[in-house]
Amino acid sequence: MVDGEPRPWLPSPSPAMDEITFKSDTVLSDVHLHTPNQRHLMVRLSGVGQPVFLSQFKLLWNQASQTDSGAEGGNHRAHHAEVTSPARSSCSSEGVSLQAGADATSQEGMAAQLDEDGDLDVVRRPRAASPSKPLGPPRDKVHPMILTQEEDDVLGDEARESGPYDVIKIEHTMATPLEDVGKQVWRGALFLADYILSQRDLFQGRTVLELGAGTGLASILAATVAQTVYCTDVGADLLAMCQRNIALNSHLTAAGGGVIKVKELDWLKDDLCTDPEVPFSWSEEDISDLYGHTTILLAAEVFYDDDLTDALFKTLSRLAHRLKNASTAILSVEKRLNFTLRHLEVTCEAYDHFRSCLRRLEELTGGRLRFAVEPVDASFPQLLVYERIQQLELWKVFVEPVTEPIVSADTAS
Repeated sequence: MVDGEPRPWLPSPSPAMDEITFKSDTVLSDVHLHTPNQRHLMVRLSGVGQPVFLSQFKLLWNQASQTDSGAEGGNHRAHHAEVTSPARSSCSSEGVSLQAGADATSQEGMAAQLDEDGDLDVVRRPRAASPSKPLGPPRDKVHPMILTQEEDDVLGDEARESGPYDVIKIEHTMATPLEDVGKQVWRGALFLADYILSQRDLFQGRTVLELGAGTGLASILAATVAQTVYCTDVGADLLAMCQRNIALNSHLTAAGGGVIKVKELDWLKDDLCTDPEVPFSWSEEDISDLYGHTTILLAAEVFYDDDLTDALFKTLSRLAHRLKNASTAILSVEKRLNFTLRHLEVTCEAYDHFRSCLRRLEELTGGRLRFAVEPVDASFPQLLVYERIQQLELWKVFVEPVTEPIVSADTAS
C-alpha cells in the first residue's frame, strides 16, 4: 500500500474496549491519519450514529511578523505572497504578507521508487534513536472525547490563542465505508482551497458551483471571495454536515458578503431536484441564477471510482451546455499508486481513467462548445497547514463556445 491511497484498515485481533475497531472495508483519509489525536475532538453523533469530529485547519494568512525561520529546520518550505484576508478586505486595500509552510518532506524523490526487479521499494521513515517520552498514543488508535464545552471553547487553548480568522473549523467523520468518504477531509480539498485563496482575483465576485463538495471546506473558502457558491453533493446527512460547517465558519464569509447555498446535485440524474418536500432541493430562482451566472466549477478528490468519474464528466458537460457564460472547471486530484495483483506492478488506475476522460472531453468535436484542458502549475503558495505532496494535481478545463466560420458571399455562391 502506497502513501496517499485511501487505506483499508483491518480490525485488530483483540481490540481494547475504548478503541475504535475498523472494519475491513473502512478507509481513512491521510489528513486524519497524520493529525495528532488531540486535534480530533468528537462533538456528537450524526443522524445515522456515526461519530462526528471537529478539526481545525490553520490558515496561514496575517503572518507578516513571522520570519523565514520555519524553513530553516528542513520540515517546512516558506512561500510569500501579497493577499488580503477576508477580515481586512472590507476595511483596507493594503495586502498583508502571507507565510505558508508545508508539513511535507521535500518533494524531491516523491516519485515511486522501484527496485531492480521492478517491485515497489517503500522507504520507511527512520525511528527515533531514543524515544524516551512518546508524543502521544499511536496514530492508528483514536481515543475520542465527547465535549461538553460551549461551541466557542471546543477547540481548546490553541484556538483561543489564534484570531477568529486564523482557523477554519470542519466537522467530519473518520474511518468511513467507501460510500461515505465525502464525510472526511481529503488533501485534494485543501490543495484546491490553497489555489482559491492564492488566486483571489479569479474568484472575486463570481458565481461558483462545487460538485461533490463533501464537508464543504473548499466551498467555504471560495465564499470568502466569490459572490455566490453553490455547494452540492448527495445525501441529506452529508449536506446537513455541509450546512453545519458553513454556520461554524460564517465569520470567514461575512466580511466579503459571500453567500453559500447547499443543494443536492446527483450526477446520475439529468435534472435538478425541485421538489420542495425534499431537503436541499432547488428553487426556480436558484436554477435561473445557477445557469445564468455561474462561470467557475470546482471538484476535488472525486476521481477514485471509474463509474463516478464518468458520471462527473457527463455532469460537467451537461452543465456546461446549459450555462449562459463561458466557464472554467478546476479539478483537484491525487495520483494514487497501487500495486495490483492483476497487473503485478504499480499502477494508477483511477488517475489514468481520470486523464483519459480529460482527453476524451478535449477531443469532442461537432458540438457548440469547445473544451480545452491544461494542468495548473502547483507552485502557488500554501496557505493551509497540511502535507502537500507531489502527487496532488490541479487541472483546468476551459469551456468556450465554438465560433462559426464567417462565410463570404462569393464562397456561398
